Amino acid sequence: MRSSGRNSGSGGSRNHRGAGNSRDDKQKRAGRPRPEERRYDVGGSSDRTGSGKPASGGGRGAAARGGAKGGPKAPAGGKGGGPRGGRPQPPARPRELDAQIEERNRARHSKPQVKLPKTFGEQEGERLQKVLARAGMGSRRACEELIEQRRVEVNGKIVTEQGLRVDPEKDEVKVDGLTVATQSYLFFALNKPAGVVSTMEDPDGRQCLGDYVTNRETRLFHVGRLDTETEGIILLTNHGELAHRLTHPKYGVRKTYLAAIQGPIRRDLGKELKNGIPLEDGYARADHFRVVENVGKNYLVEVSLHEGRKHIVRRMLAEAGYPVDKLVRTSFGPIALGDQKSGWLRRLTNTEVGMLMHEVGL
Repeated sequence: MRSSGRNSGSGGSRNHRGAGNSRDDKQKRAGRPRPEERRYDVGGSSDRTGSGKPASGGGRGAAARGGAKGGPKAPAGGKGGGPRGGRPQPPARPRELDAQIEERNRARHSKPQVKLPKTFGEQEGERLQKVLARAGMGSRRACEELIEQRRVEVNGKIVTEQGLRVDPEKDEVKVDGLTVATQSYLFFALNKPAGVVSTMEDPDGRQCLGDYVTNRETRLFHVGRLDTETEGIILLTNHGELAHRLTHPKYGVRKTYLAAIQGPIRRDLGKELKNGIPLEDGYARADHFRVVENVGKNYLVEVSLHEGRKHIVRRMLAEAGYPVDKLVRTSFGPIALGDQKSGWLRRLTNTEVGMLMHEVGL
């Protein structure tokens, strides 16, 4: 009976060991540690399993324990505590080298910026539609429509595409054949009252043209003159070349006047004025003459001429025997006085400026 008990006990133990050995074999073949090894392994290089191999997963346990407890971590070169893949950490860079690198970076960025060629930099000039819009030809979209309609010329060539760049100071821009003042020029028409002197400043303190443009930022000057008692249109601008041509006899810009005289007048007075009236400084000829109104002995006549000598209309009519009681200039070239009130200043439209430039070949 005892022997059978021993046999049965020994057989049971053998079966138990056989089952454990088979489980261990399966764990080894799968490459996984036994549960008790996982539980008590701390990742040290000296901790080994009963089989003599290092315990897997030890590095992870060491990192967890060291991080949780705040203790020291495994060295970088160790098998269990190294970075993933077992690669060694690069040595730390000395502070002197970091300072040199920082100094080189600062020196490189502190150099003056290299000026790129114009091919790679900003393009010259301004877009044509922007120049036209600034000159008062309408909104940019309206100016683009002018270009699409082939109504815009630059230096004598019709523009057929959008986005063309121009130099407002050098290029000649025209719309419908009329030059557009693309530069920062000002053009005004003043209905000068009687008693105003045709100067921008008067040393005697009399009322002058400058009194009507005192709030202008740029200096203006008058185109031609009107004597103190003559009323009517006079142009003011800062465009020197245009002003010069408008007053030069070579360009023959016509001026028209209304003169109040006493009659009766001779029927051939108009022919006499057109043929020429002798004056002390030479003959003076009218381009056009007509009677506008006649009430009894009071006559209102219109005289047009392209000369600009001092008091030329008054002198011509006085020499013909008809002194002038009142004189008004109603037009200067293509710019008419219209219903502009006496003493009023108005800015010329772009069309009027274009007509003036066309008159003198600009």
